[in-house]
Amino acid sequence: MDAAAQNEGQEPVVDRPIAAFAAFEGSEEIAEARDMARDFLTSVQAEHGLPVSARAMGMVQLVVSELVTNARKYAPGPCLLDLEINEGAVQISVWDSSTTLPSVQATNPDRLGQHGLEIVMAVSQTFCVHREPVGKRITASVVLADDTGGDAAGHRAR
Repeated sequence: MDAAAQNEGQEPVVDRPIAAFAAFEGSEEIAEARDMARDFLTSVQAEHGLPVSARAMGMVQLVVSELVTNARKYAPGPCLLDLEINEGAVQISVWDSSTTLPSVQATNPDRLGQHGLEIVMAVSQTFCVHREPVGKRITASVVLADDTGGDAAGHRAR
């Protein structure tokens, strides 16, 4: 039997979304979330042939770390991490149970701490916060490959 016949009735692999998700409950799992992001992008390269720059690899891990850290720090219960490839970028989405929206403080190099969302916004192509029926979802996206014109992966065009 040929491969097409074996796959009859199933969606073609190329049409399926490239995504991963996980739930995290403890602060020790922040490193696991970063590892998951790295492993996901490694598989995006190896299995799907999409280019992922070293800069994008690092920026995605940084964004995941900051968003999961904030969810674990400020919201009770688990947080959910979703990663999905969409139009040449990885969309990073973190849900938590808190209805309190994050506040991004003005840039202040003298302030100690609380720079996480400031960093996420600086390295992301997009950033948004949505209230959910329970909790909220923060979503950021980072482009997978550096622009051939020299723009760094993940940065907004200025």
